[in-house]
Amino acid sequence: MFGLETDIFLLLAFSLLAACAFEFVNGFHDTANAVATVIYTNSLKPNIAVMWSGFCNFLGVFFGGIAVAMGIVNLLPVELLIDQNVYHSVAMVFSLLFSAIIWNLGTWWFGLPSSSSHTLIGSILGVGLAFTFMPENTHGAGVNWSKAQELFTSLLTSPIFGFALAIIIMFILRRALSKPLRDVVFSEPQKNTPPPIWIRAILVTTCTLVSFFHGSNDGQKGVGLVMLILIGIVPAHFALDNSINPVEMKTELARIDETIGRIDTVGLSASDREHWHTIKSEIALLTIQLNKPMVDNKLPKEVRMNARKSLLLISRNTKTILENGDANLNSADTEFLKGQAGGEKGIRRFTDYAPDWVILMISLSLGLGTMVGWKRIVVTIGEKIGKQHLTYAQGASAELVAASTIGVSSYLGLPVSTTHVLSSGIAGSMVASKGVKNLQAGTIRNIVIAWILTLPVTMFLSGTLYAFFRWIL
Repeated sequence: MFGLETDIFLLLAFSLLAACAFEFVNGFHDTANAVATVIYTNSLKPNIAVMWSGFCNFLGVFFGGIAVAMGIVNLLPVELLIDQNVYHSVAMVFSLLFSAIIWNLGTWWFGLPSSSSHTLIGSILGVGLAFTFMPENTHGAGVNWSKAQELFTSLLTSPIFGFALAIIIMFILRRALSKPLRDVVFSEPQKNTPPPIWIRAILVTTCTLVSFFHGSNDGQKGVGLVMLILIGIVPAHFALDNSINPVEMKTELARIDETIGRIDTVGLSASDREHWHTIKSEIALLTIQLNKPMVDNKLPKEVRMNARKSLLLISRNTKTILENGDANLNSADTEFLKGQAGGEKGIRRFTDYAPDWVILMISLSLGLGTMVGWKRIVVTIGEKIGKQHLTYAQGASAELVAASTIGVSSYLGLPVSTTHVLSSGIAGSMVASKGVKNLQAGTIRNIVIAWILTLPVTMFLSGTLYAFFRWIL
């Protein structure tokens, strides 16, 4: 397929299969977040709800963009972990995949709605931390901590936001609706009796939105995972987007070099002067590579990973100088550099991409996974968070909170936990009804413990596995 040696091809195939397995598990692990409310309010039959949710998850991955995926890729500076020994890359891939799958399956078995987002991010961080202490590491930190801080903020604040917003929505509904409507909306569903058609339409709509946005956020994490695998094992083929003519890169680098050259370095801090010199030197090195003969307007395979490193260094150092505010450039030059450092049409478009077949593969894995294994966690969300049966208002409020939070986060390119947001929304709606006493303490305790343990356990597990695989490979 890629002209690889047989053993590398088999390792790549196994890694991609494992990534699909992770996304498949993610599908049935997180399906409950979308379908629990429509099932427990009798709005849709379970089989229909699960199939519809699976289809919407598929669409969410396919049309949700790749901003979240690139957030996952950029969390681990994979270009630092790649060396001439491809088995070191395999060790990275296997350790984060196995730890993520083990934790997801374990929490699913016990019916705990833990976060696949936390699981994957914890696994990636564990590999990066383990690499930091490897004797051959001469690059410094194995984790992009600025990106990690950004992701942590998103993951930690979203459940709090979901809990609070659900309470606010429940309060608004109680005040805004007339008594006859209130009596209907806040009533518990009758067994095997569907709700009024307008309530049913609202609940199916919120289920659809949660499913779509779950695909656009959680599914994109799977896309990022596959790109980590491809860049790690076959960097010559996937380090850069080969569909873009490198001549465009050469033209843009020349303009960046010219613009950077207009910065008065005397006014820069010592660290920013170092960033400035890094940009200039990386542009010079990359320009030399771009001036070499090419075949079919593609960079030679042996220089693509180095080109990726140079582009990322240029982007990151440019962004740092601009954020520090000492560049002394006019507004036009500043906007140009901002666009090049982080814009969709800047130089990062050569490194931040995902082939259509990757997106399709993850879409199918998540969509199919959504259609099986959903019952364990649906029962937890539908019956065990609160002491009362979900009312129509609680179901709609929780899913509206989840859909809006996940949708905004996907737009901003930030990963959030669908599980945490929706579970927090249901808990908030229960508290809004009868106070904290309306929560089942045992279930809440187990969920919180799973939430708290996910990051440290997966970090430890993946870090240990990485050290082990590096030892045997």
